[in-house]
Amino acid sequence: MAANHWIKIRMSYGLNSINQWLQDTIFKPLEDKKMPVMEHLVELQVRLTRMAIITGVVFVGTFFYADLLVKWLRIPLQNMFMPGSLSWVPTDLPVVPFVFLAPAEALWQNVKVAGLFAIASATPYILWEVWHFVVPGLHAQERRFVAPFVLLTALAFYAGVGFSFFFVLPFALNFLISYGVTAGFVPQISIAQYVGFALWFLMVFGLIFEVPLAITLMAKLGWVDAPFLKRYRKWALLGSFIFAAILTPTPDPFNQCLMALPMYIFYEIGILSAGFFNKKKPMSEGMTVPTVATAAAGSGRAPSGGLPGVGDGDYVGVPTDRRK
Repeated sequence: MAANHWIKIRMSYGLNSINQWLQDTIFKPLEDKKMPVMEHLVELQVRLTRMAIITGVVFVGTFFYADLLVKWLRIPLQNMFMPGSLSWVPTDLPVVPFVFLAPAEALWQNVKVAGLFAIASATPYILWEVWHFVVPGLHAQERRFVAPFVLLTALAFYAGVGFSFFFVLPFALNFLISYGVTAGFVPQISIAQYVGFALWFLMVFGLIFEVPLAITLMAKLGWVDAPFLKRYRKWALLGSFIFAAILTPTPDPFNQCLMALPMYIFYEIGILSAGFFNKKKPMSEGMTVPTVATAAAGSGRAPSGGLPGVGDGDYVGVPTDRRK
């Protein structure tokens, strides 16, 4: 009994030591004078709860119109968007029927589409909550930069989604379906496969449009600059095709090129943006005048530079005419 009591005392002492170490080493340095760490965590919990509730409310509305959203998502399959007339024109493809291969497949696709549309619709409110959580810890100059950057990030994502929906997705679907029809196959597409293909294309192109902003942010922080990015152009091109091969929902090289080429184009745009917004680096030490030399010049003396036998008062300068 005495041994068990002693073990319990040792375990309690060990736990107290670990808690004290965590408090002194990890949590205490994170605390500031305005708000302790626990209050930050409580505020984060409250804001995450608000975001989840608002997204859930929006999801109820999007799920009510899920069938209509799926119909809109099917438009690029057999139509091409004409920018001149701002209208959709039917293609020469035959009518492609949709099938489902599992009892709950159609319902699950409606849930998936409604959920993603709900997140996209609630993104402005989510960014607003994130901004109010982060802004107290930012300086004035950081607030002036972060606020437009967050707004441009959301707009760039929506622009990428729109570009994919109106131009890239119809072109890719028309090419792939017409290739199968020409080969003699009858097109019957699973609703799950089509929805997954379309949503993945939309999301990836939304992220591709973020590449220039990401490069601009790294340049603003001083992590990269335009000459550095230019040196790695060929690696960026290779990386674009590698990432496109990973991200494309199908293994064909056509879709890979559709994703890789815009990704590299935005890399070039990022180079231009980095050259404009690059953080100004301080002047190098070789270009500045040392403090000691400046002080010595002001006093009419020069430092000895550590030469043996030569003191600060023993320096012999250029002879001058003292009669002047």
